[in-house]
Amino acid sequence: IAFVAAWALTAWQNDLVLEIVNKPLPDGIEPITLGPAEAFYTTLTNAAYAALLISLPVILYQFYAFVLPAFSPSERRVATPLLLLVPVLFVAGVVFCYFVVLTPALDFLLNFNADEFNTQVRARDYYSFVTLLMLAMGIGFQIPVGVLAACKLGLTSAEKLRRSRRYAIVAIVVLASLLPTLDPLTLILEAIPLYLLFELSILMAAAWGRPIAEPGELADQPATEGSS
Repeated sequence: IAFVAAWALTAWQNDLVLEIVNKPLPDGIEPITLGPAEAFYTTLTNAAYAALLISLPVILYQFYAFVLPAFSPSERRVATPLLLLVPVLFVAGVVFCYFVVLTPALDFLLNFNADEFNTQVRARDYYSFVTLLMLAMGIGFQIPVGVLAACKLGLTSAEKLRRSRRYAIVAIVVLASLLPTLDPLTLILEAIPLYLLFELSILMAAAWGRPIAEPGELADQPATEGSS
């Protein structure tokens, strides 16, 4: 329902959506279509891409809320506060991608070896590229959620994370290289915020990442102390 409502909105305001998505392109470059019906289908598809970006935080929240009753009480106490972080971090990743990553990435890619090529931008390919990159950054920004969940469940700790920084750097670079673009400038722009999020995750884990004890464990602790 969230996606359908968002798609209706973006299809209605398709001119505004196209203007926003085309803005990161260098001056003088406009997306082109190669068939009589491609402009129509591309407009609807781009509206669907925008609707997916808008509605995905709600969809993720609804998914987690759906599976939440299947969790144990301790797992539920871990998951509930993290649910609030998911849409916030996703939106932050999309906004960061749009304002920081897209423009320099497109400048580099479209001007690379420009003397040898007559580079044109096909609308369908451009909009799918932008959407995939934004989705990837939004999902990549979920690092603090995953780290906090792992710490709360006792799978790792802030101290272990500090000791594994070198492995985290390698993993982040590999993750950034798996995103839709492989040019060095975009790779750096994507890897830096992911590493900063990892460092933020360590601070958050040190402050709020202690494992949650089961109610039975809390009840047994005073009894054990009294018997001793």
